[in-house]
Amino acid sequence: MLKKIIYLISSATVGFFSLSAHAQVPGSPIDVQHYNFALQLNDVDNNIKGEATVAIKFLKSTSSFSLDLVKKNTAGKGMTVSSITENGKNLKFEQDSGAVKIYTTVVAPSRHSYVINYEGIPADGLIISTNNFGHRTFFGDNWPNRAHNWLPCVDALADKATVDFVVTAPDHYQVVSNGLKLEENALPNNLKLTHWQENVALPTKVMVIGVAEFAIDHTGDVSGIPIYTYVFPENKEAGFKSYAIAKEILPFFIKKVGPYSYEKLANVQSKTIFGGMENASAIFYFEESVNDKGIEELMAHEIAHQWFGDGASEKTFAHLWLSEGFATYMTNLYLENKYGADTLKKRLAADRKTVFDFEKKRMTPVVDTAVKNQYMQLLNANSYQKGGWVLHMLRRKLGDATFWKGVSNYYTKYNGRNANTADLCLVMEQASGQNLKPFFKQWLRTAGHPDLKLTWLYDAAKEMLDITIEQKQSYLYEFPLEIAVDDHIHSIAVKNITTTVQIPLKAKPQAINIDPNVNLLASFDVLAK
Repeated sequence: MLKKIIYLISSATVGFFSLSAHAQVPGSPIDVQHYNFALQLNDVDNNIKGEATVAIKFLKSTSSFSLDLVKKNTAGKGMTVSSITENGKNLKFEQDSGAVKIYTTVVAPSRHSYVINYEGIPADGLIISTNNFGHRTFFGDNWPNRAHNWLPCVDALADKATVDFVVTAPDHYQVVSNGLKLEENALPNNLKLTHWQENVALPTKVMVIGVAEFAIDHTGDVSGIPIYTYVFPENKEAGFKSYAIAKEILPFFIKKVGPYSYEKLANVQSKTIFGGMENASAIFYFEESVNDKGIEELMAHEIAHQWFGDGASEKTFAHLWLSEGFATYMTNLYLENKYGADTLKKRLAADRKTVFDFEKKRMTPVVDTAVKNQYMQLLNANSYQKGGWVLHMLRRKLGDATFWKGVSNYYTKYNGRNANTADLCLVMEQASGQNLKPFFKQWLRTAGHPDLKLTWLYDAAKEMLDITIEQKQSYLYEFPLEIAVDDHIHSIAVKNITTTVQIPLKAKPQAINIDPNVNLLASFDVLAK
């Protein structure tokens, strides 16, 4: 996801983030296997009608369970459930502000399927709006846990499921969603039914529909994966051209990380709150992206998410860097591969400054367990730029071959599953044969960064350069520091408050450059005595 917010979120909307039932917390009796969302949209008003069929595996015997769904509020927005059935039998249920509780006695282990009929005006999650050309649009926008504003579901990262969307809408719209399009049939009264099916288990944050008047282009195929562009007809020329860069991006990640998991890749011009949102196989981009100079960077970020965030998903939002840090660094690596090492250095230097600027406002570790509900605040430089920097330092520590081996192994192991930071650490340890726990602790679970004071003195009589490195911050880090003396690079192991080294040198150095290759997330102050 790109952090750029297209419009402000109202405080009422943000409030919904804390109302979820969090059904898949440890001890939950249920594990959703599949959703089938049959939705009816119209042009008269913003009311939607839904019939959700939810297939559930019961892990524990229970007399009731809950699905997350926002109830209609005093402003008239939210969903009202009219019936819940199993095998045609009506079940007792109750709705509160953020969930529907279903009363049914179930003996585990067993599987059951429930049909929930509901309707209402989405308070959030499904953004019903108009584009720049005044045309009506519908776009799912679920991150982080906003899906339950329009879909009855377990709105939690840990409960992945497959999904079908069966959308009935006026026939002037085209519908895009996750997975493969199974059917598109004309109906009476100028309506059309479109059925999409995703057979790869997803978290609800990336289950969406996009409904608008689109111009559609089949950009081409990569490794048998069709790539499509969906843009508003008025932006057809610019959109088809700019979005075609996806055909260059996809092969890089397939080669470096592993096979692409989904049936297609659709890049979609949209109307949501983010600059880009990595919905699985149907990525949504902000409306002006078709003419944006940064489109290649943006698309690389969102396409990288198809592996990291969609395929291998974080267990909880505290580990969001496993999505955003990976997407940030994978973008940098794609651009390095295409444009050269200097591009990577420039981006890392800019990212480093962003991290330090953020720390002046909020000093927290990357793995931020203090955030319990208001997950939007995790869309920050720690999750993105610092997470990316940690991966860069890990790459330099392990070397390219071992780094990519570990990354590929991590994705292979957790594709379709969920992982946390310790899981990644273990996989990288297995790939490298190194103990990486201290590295992960200091960079990901400790707030701040090394703040270094370097002083140097040249002794002409001894032909010796004396360098002293002092860690000014309270927490002591351990890292290699590269120093370029004239054009020769020296690597110094730093782990104490003060580190002193002597370098034989025939003449006083003309230049001393600390971290010349931009490999350390640290701030530097260099003084000559």
